[in-house]
Amino acid sequence: MVDEEAPACEADTDRNGYRRLNRRCMLSMYMGHAISYAILLVIYVLVRTYSQGFLGPYYDLARYAGIAVLTIALVYMVIAPPVYYARYRYQITEDKIDVRYGVLVIRHILVPIERVHQVEVSRGPINSMLGLGDVTITTAGGDATIEYLEIEEAEMVADRLNTLVGKMLQGRKSTTPEISPALTSE
Repeated sequence: MVDEEAPACEADTDRNGYRRLNRRCMLSMYMGHAISYAILLVIYVLVRTYSQGFLGPYYDLARYAGIAVLTIALVYMVIAPPVYYARYRYQITEDKIDVRYGVLVIRHILVPIERVHQVEVSRGPINSMLGLGDVTITTAGGDATIEYLEIEEAEMVADRLNTLVGKMLQGRKSTTPEISPALTSE
């Protein structure tokens, strides 16, 4: 059962009720990958520059291995964002949060609403520039994150989750029998 009060846009929801990400998420991923690749490239140049003396006859092997790693990383960083975007889905219902994502390994996370302890909206510098944020859901068993949401949608998701948790707690409170004061004084 899909919750009618949850933020929904027909273009962003598939036929099973799962929400899709905004396409700007791929730009955020590409920017993050570019920074990571620049760091890898600097490390490679430094190792190549200063390692010939202590690697000796293995210098060429290390250089080719470094080039291979850089090539594989570049291919992954170019292919991963569209694949991640195509596979990422999330759904929030009255009783659970369902998140599906992955590139090489597909993850499926189900979080019962009754297990939610905390909901947090966060955004890093790249996501802030693009108007994106992440919703982190904390449970006793760990964290689940709904990534790359537009800021307004992330805030609406967090508010919706807090409302669902509040309703669930109110439901428990109203069904819990009260203990008589006479019984507690003994």
